[in-house]
Amino acid sequence: QVHLVESGGGLVQAGGSLRLSCTASGRTFERYSMGWFRQAPGKEREFVATIKWTGGSTDYADSVKGRFTISRNNAGNTVYLQMNNLKPEDTAVYYCAVPKVMYGSGSQRETYEFDYWGQGTQVTVSS
Repeated sequence: QVHLVESGGGLVQAGGSLRLSCTASGRTFERYSMGWFRQAPGKEREFVATIKWTGGSTDYADSVKGRFTISRNNAGNTVYLQMNNLKPEDTAVYYCAVPKVMYGSGSQRETYEFDYWGQGTQVTVSS
């Protein structure tokens, strides 16, 4: 059983920054790429970013590229999402997730490619 706990969400003004954290337990963290997704009210859950299990490759949705940075600390079983220059359209519940495949490419973008999810952390950006 895998347990993921996100933290770091909150209310911020447009142009501000937040750093999300996700700590994992129950699976050999360093063998898995990790992903961040988000879901706004009334919308489907969407891909935000992934990082390869090695930490050497990352992938971003076009909407966040250049503003968000995903990183990981394998020693601490933690993945981060640094979010800068936040916009009101970034408002959503943010989820971290573990993919089904070990030693993956780090390019997974679809929700069906992930089998464990955290409970989510709310990010609200005011205009």
